[in-house]
Amino acid sequence: MKTIKIAIAGLFLLVASTTQAQVSINVNIGSPPAWGPAGYAQMEYYYLPDIEAYYDVRASQFIYFGGGRWVRASRLPRQYSNYDLYGGYKVVLNDYHGRTPYTYFDRHKVRYYKGYHGAPQRPYRPREVYGYNDRRNDHRDYKHYDNKHYDKHDKHDKHDRRDDDHRHGSGRR
Repeated sequence: MKTIKIAIAGLFLLVASTTQAQVSINVNIGSPPAWGPAGYAQMEYYYLPDIEAYYDVRASQFIYFGGGRWVRASRLPRQYSNYDLYGGYKVVLNDYHGRTPYTYFDRHKVRYYKGYHGAPQRPYRPREVYGYNDRRNDHRDYKHYDNKHYDKHDKHDKHDRRDDDHRHGSGRR
């Protein structure tokens, strides 16, 4: 009887550990960044030739050389803070599966030099355009203005334009 209980408990632990392993595998796989190239959802690394850095898709981290060593960080270093990730070319490293893609940095640097562009790329998701999308997604109804309110501003705007013309010398004298 004791042996059966131990066997059942062992079976239960085995099933529980297998389930846990499946969950952790799914959690560890990252999704591509919005600026990543479309069509490569299962890739692990991108090489960014313009800034000689890597991007680890699973960990959502940049890998760059700084301070005499390779650094992993969620953001690029300050000198590349204005780098356009959407516009810059991304080399998909489909021949490397490990933790240190920079092992082959000397090869990558020569083969994918600064300014390198292979086949045209589309981003995984389009770049957000601030202002336009904000207004477009605003669900207020702008068609129902109070006409008196609109006319008042229109008259005020015409008056301001006339004053501007006089100040700049383009009006009648």
